[in-house]
Amino acid sequence: MTGIARLSRRGTDTVGPRSQLLPEVQAHYGRLRHYVGGTWIEAKGEPALAVMNPATAREIAQVPLAAKETVDAAVAAAQAAFPAWRETPPLERARKFFALRTLMLRDAEVLARVIAQDQGKTIEEARAEIQRAVENVEVAAGIPSLMMGYGLEDGAAKDIDEEVVPQPLGVFAAITPFNFPLMVAFWFLPYALATGNTYVVKPSEQDPVVWQRLMPLFAEAGFPSGVVNLVNGAREASETLIDHADVQGVSFVGSTPVAKAVYARAGARGKRAQCGGGAKNFLVVMPDARMDHAVAAILNSAYGMAGQRCLAGAAVLAVEGARDAFLAKFRPAAEAMRLGYGLDPATDMGPVVSEASRARIASYVDSGVSEGAEAVLDGRTARVPDYPGYFVGPTILDGIAPDMEVAREEVFGPVLGIMETDDLEAAIERINAGPFGNAASIFTQSGATGRRFRYAARCGNLGINVGVAAPIAYFPFGGARESFFGTVHGQGRDAVRFFTQHKVVIARWP
Repeated sequence: MTGIARLSRRGTDTVGPRSQLLPEVQAHYGRLRHYVGGTWIEAKGEPALAVMNPATAREIAQVPLAAKETVDAAVAAAQAAFPAWRETPPLERARKFFALRTLMLRDAEVLARVIAQDQGKTIEEARAEIQRAVENVEVAAGIPSLMMGYGLEDGAAKDIDEEVVPQPLGVFAAITPFNFPLMVAFWFLPYALATGNTYVVKPSEQDPVVWQRLMPLFAEAGFPSGVVNLVNGAREASETLIDHADVQGVSFVGSTPVAKAVYARAGARGKRAQCGGGAKNFLVVMPDARMDHAVAAILNSAYGMAGQRCLAGAAVLAVEGARDAFLAKFRPAAEAMRLGYGLDPATDMGPVVSEASRARIASYVDSGVSEGAEAVLDGRTARVPDYPGYFVGPTILDGIAPDMEVAREEVFGPVLGIMETDDLEAAIERINAGPFGNAASIFTQSGATGRRFRYAARCGNLGINVGVAAPIAYFPFGGARESFFGTVHGQGRDAVRFFTQHKVVIARWP
């Protein structure tokens, strides 16, 4: 049985309709294991953390914190598997991705339900995460074309030919965040394997359960032992991976301070690194916007996944008097959202990932109100009957100012600020004045306005009449300034470039 709450204007709750909850995949998953060299291992003596269901606030697993010896073993297994995997023709590697795609689609519902249970997002959001991961597998299956080099006859002089040959480097590692426990790793992992490298994944210790279900699919798809390895853990495991002499590069997504630290640490050791950081994503609403469309898109952007997306809309920049028209439609739509357990299909928004997150988000709202913003919708006191988890309801802070803490820093929760600007140029200036450059969107019917926005806004992902500017797998997941550290991003051709070394061959045959 479920409890679903509708948030009132003051942030207290009334109970809405109830629906039958899908049975949970498993009440408790026990102590999780590492996957090294094609074998599940349980390193005894390692400390463990409780993995909590964010909706029920109950433990659903114990995650071991890998010791240095466990990480070393995973890297050694990947290193041992590299020569044979590197010599496997790209076409043969691609065929294993066709098999992996089939298996992921076969098990998609189980994987999605584990994520909803472990991370807290709704079942529909979890299904979408699986689909996004599968799409990267599909793109990686095109590696025979994506990995082609290029050449030129008589390039330097007569009878001297030159060519560029992309080649894999060895072992790579991913350190992934809690908000997308599966998808983010698939911005990187399929491309690393497809190009002939081997891999070690270190998922977030907050919601690592889905990897216990996923890892056997690689073996079932025909990937050789050691090509993909899994270590659970926290900071020590991450630092061991970054420091390891046999790890050629690291892919990371998390907060900006940690992204900076990972990038610096990897760079100091001569490694490749692509590190996604935090965000403060603005949504510009022009007076000519189709308001119903803008409201629906921004509702999903701000409150989808309880605001825990790196592309989540954090603040609306209402231009030239658009505020009243926008807020008149947006507030009741936000009030009507149903808060509940993600496995209940009637739920619109689930909990945030932890009690620490809930408290941090509430503190940002406290700060905004104390600095003069008005909480026209306040989710700090949201409760869901039958579920004592980490719920924060949709929140709207009207009248935020650029110098407020809640306007400067990443909240990473279901809090949307409203700020007014005089014109488009002022809105663009506000976007560019902040340190982050992950995403921004504009809502307008003017092509000239849209083009000016595209030209001048300094963000890696831009949306025009799109609330969540998430690139599909063929395109790189952009990010700029304090939102990304590196030169090439995840997904698509950028990922292929990151995981290969271009060798230039100059040949003369006298």
